[in-house]
Amino acid sequence: MTGFPELPKQLGSRLFFQGRKFQFEVNKLRLPNGAQGEWECIRHPGGALAVPFTDDGKLVLLRQYRFAVNTRLWEFPAGTIEKGEDAQTTIKREIEEETGYSATKWRNLGQFPLAPGYSDEYIYAFLAQELEKLPNPPVQDEDEDIEVVLMTPTEFENLIKTSCHEIDAKTVCSYFLALPFLS
Repeated sequence: MTGFPELPKQLGSRLFFQGRKFQFEVNKLRLPNGAQGEWECIRHPGGALAVPFTDDGKLVLLRQYRFAVNTRLWEFPAGTIEKGEDAQTTIKREIEEETGYSATKWRNLGQFPLAPGYSDEYIYAFLAQELEKLPNPPVQDEDEDIEVVLMTPTEFENLIKTSCHEIDAKTVCSYFLALPFLS
């Protein structure tokens, strides 16, 4: 394609904070017009998410406490991709840990940037079908506060319309990616 300006040039980068799941860095860039500035970025290994759908037509959702917004949000099961792991391995582990279900049928729904204004994190979304309830309930991580809830797609769409502020964005996006395959 023509007509697009060149990308900014990175002049330097410094690590500001190293956490257990992500790092925060400050980058110095020169824009194509010659202006220079600093941009902050959260570097994240990415996350995987499942839209679990039961044989009787229900979505498996979580009601999970999130400290950053100090409330419980509706979410699909998801987790951070661990070092040396691929996205599908991550979500197979997370769906069992968070919901108590396993799935035998998986469909890759694609990937999308979560918050590109300040993070390089991508979410890898999957549809999980042919669910089987595990014989033993999941043991939650010490730092998790999760309730598993089943609801129909119609109920979930009504929740989006009436309480969108209580649903995280990756869940809404992934639902609409999965919608053509829900039947």
